[in-house]
Amino acid sequence: MLAEQLKKDTLQSHQQLEKMLVGRMKAIRSQEDYVKLLQLFYTYFGGLETLIDQYINQSELSDYAERRKAQALANDIETLGGHPMSKASGENLPQIKNKLQAYAALYVIEGSTLGGKIISKMMAQQLGISNGEGLSFFNGYGDDTEAKWDSFKDVLNKLTKSSEEDKVVIDSANETFEKFKQWAEKNA
Repeated sequence: MLAEQLKKDTLQSHQQLEKMLVGRMKAIRSQEDYVKLLQLFYTYFGGLETLIDQYINQSELSDYAERRKAQALANDIETLGGHPMSKASGENLPQIKNKLQAYAALYVIEGSTLGGKIISKMMAQQLGISNGEGLSFFNGYGDDTEAKWDSFKDVLNKLTKSSEEDKVVIDSANETFEKFKQWAEKNA
């Protein structure tokens, strides 16, 4: 199954990015710090979504509109008094020139929802947010997160028809993780 292979073959890239991001999250002490973190996700995920949109849409993936994250991030930024920055583009993003690469990038975005509940609680506690404002991105799909992840993995598992196609998806997912790490380092 492609979803299992992706998890295994992107583990190192995923863990390197996660370690960096978790360190940043733990260091957040102000609303301004948190807005900077949201900007990081907005600029990168927003740029990815622009590329993904060329290959995936509602007819391709019926709940694609629900899976887009840039608007939730922009809303959180604005709720907290910020203004969304320009989206990443060009060399700052992975190469997405076909449907397989688009799904690989979407895999990285969708995977970010899994730890969202924990991050949301951590941010609420660190910043004293009791009304949930500014946490919509990290709240993701709420109680439906696991079901949405499982349905996305089902789509992935039906996506490829050969080991060559599997490799395209895995390589592109790794590049997406690595480019996000580079983007985070550049925008520290």
